Amino acid sequence: MKAVGLTEFGGPEVLRVLDLPLPEAGPGEVRIRVHAAAVNPVDTLVRRGIAFVSDAEPPYVPGMDAAGVVEQIGEGAGTGLSVGDHVMAVAVVSGTRGAYAEHLVVPAESVVRVPAGTTGVEAATLPMNGLTALMALDLLELSTGATVAVTGAAGAVGGYAVQLAKADGFRVIADAAPKDEHLVKALGADVVLPRGTAFPELVRGELPEGVDGLVDTAGVAGVAVRAVRDGGRVASSAGGVQVPEDRGIVTRHTFVPQYAREQAKLDRLRQLAEDGRLTPRVARTLPAEHAAEAHRLLEAGGLRGRLVLTF
Repeated sequence: MKAVGLTEFGGPEVLRVLDLPLPEAGPGEVRIRVHAAAVNPVDTLVRRGIAFVSDAEPPYVPGMDAAGVVEQIGEGAGTGLSVGDHVMAVAVVSGTRGAYAEHLVVPAESVVRVPAGTTGVEAATLPMNGLTALMALDLLELSTGATVAVTGAAGAVGGYAVQLAKADGFRVIADAAPKDEHLVKALGADVVLPRGTAFPELVRGELPEGVDGLVDTAGVAGVAVRAVRDGGRVASSAGGVQVPEDRGIVTRHTFVPQYAREQAKLDRLRQLAEDGRLTPRVARTLPAEHAAEAHRLLEAGGLRGRLVLTF
């Protein structure tokens, strides 16, 4: 099968087309003929040898988001799916088991149908990104009616966090650059404030006691925590968030592989997308053989949505 991966770590130029054996679905697994795979920041960490490669030998195939068609169901998978169904899946990278490939084998619990009315390219942006945002909100453990701040709200994960927070009944205060203010408001944020180091003080201007929770998708929790009330909670994609001990703030780190087999949560993303409450966001599509260009575009920044490779 055709895949895109690497045999040595480095810059985007190490990505190349590989010819790999066709994987077989084992017990409890599903094989998908991949049509679309989203390109995420974690993929660049795989490419650089920083994440998800310590327990495997090369070649390495990045990619945690896929959409395609079920073509093989292993014994005892019990998915409720049939061969030919259009599905989306989250993949935990390990050696050749990443989504940048024509065929992907994953646990059955990592697969659900694509949202009705959604293309494979659109659906490919939902699993890993949506589950990351959902996990962050779960880690906050807040009650309906609480106020949540979201940093990086114009990005893929941040945008999903805004929409999922609204679906959970939270009030949302989000950050945005001036050019993204309209986008973030359209996603449902109740209040949109300028991003940057002044964001916490601006939040306090809106809510003097501070927000109940913070979803940090921009890696700025060390600063943005000033917007959180004493006794509040923080969920961040960056580890090691430092907060003053006397403020009683609980910090949690989002690590989406822990949700990779949470099929009910993945299916909730499907349902919310079908209901129009979660909006797949595609920045651009590229053929799989142009994966190096996709990585260059991603690392250049400024994208609003996800790049998607097509197979």
